Amino acid sequence: MRAWLDGHLLDDPTAPALRVDDHGVTVGDGVFEAIKVIDGLPFALDRHLERLHRSAAGLGLESVDDEALRRGVKEVLADPLPLGRIRITVTGGPAPMGSGRGDARPTVVVTADVMQPWPAATSVVTVPWPRNEKGALAGLKTTSYAENVVALAEAHRQGATEAVFANTQGHLCEGTGTNVFYVVDGELRTPSLASGCLAGVTRGLILEWYGGREVDEPIDVLEQASEIFLASTTRDAQAVVRWNERDLPHGPVTRAVQEVWRSRESELLGH
Repeated sequence: MRAWLDGHLLDDPTAPALRVDDHGVTVGDGVFEAIKVIDGLPFALDRHLERLHRSAAGLGLESVDDEALRRGVKEVLADPLPLGRIRITVTGGPAPMGSGRGDARPTVVVTADVMQPWPAATSVVTVPWPRNEKGALAGLKTTSYAENVVALAEAHRQGATEAVFANTQGHLCEGTGTNVFYVVDGELRTPSLASGCLAGVTRGLILEWYGGREVDEPIDVLEQASEIFLASTTRDAQAVVRWNERDLPHGPVTRAVQEVWRSRESELLGH
């Protein structure tokens, strides 16, 4: 692992570096991006940085210089990774204990480490806790992930790799770190951003490169789906072959999306 903190590459990325009163540590006040690295190059970096800035603005964090972020990415990739992951984290910085922010500048951390590829297919369970599509954090990629931790632990307990939420209206929303696509009557569908799901970079590219309809439907629609797959930065498009107790095929639409992805992902390497 390599780590860059507030403009400086750390000699020891595992040594203590953040202040104990950092608002990201005390109350989860921060935003982040995870970016795949292929052959030493970041994938879709421009799109990830755009979303990072949107999330920071939505959380009310002070703007972070884009060039500094890019410099951090470049420095942590000085030792190229064949397959890896970058994480950029921006927090509220040092602050008084409690919810109120102080007047310090944000803390900026960029790390890079190796990543193991996901298998081509996986299993998923739904969880009973709803996403709040009208909440202050809806659609923002924040570090307030405790809800995801609880849901993913439940998925692992049931032998799955991902947990999927409905929203407060009972509509399909998203996974803890994924967007969900499904096929009904031969049509590829995915929840709209109004569902409260994250505007995933991979989600957006699949809609751009392959197509699909954004629609909000009760989560039970998945019982009618002939195919389901997950989309995320680290999974790309990953087939779901078991949804709760239901077995599903690694079907032709999913395979077609995966083929389109493989044929076009090189277009966004390094930018």
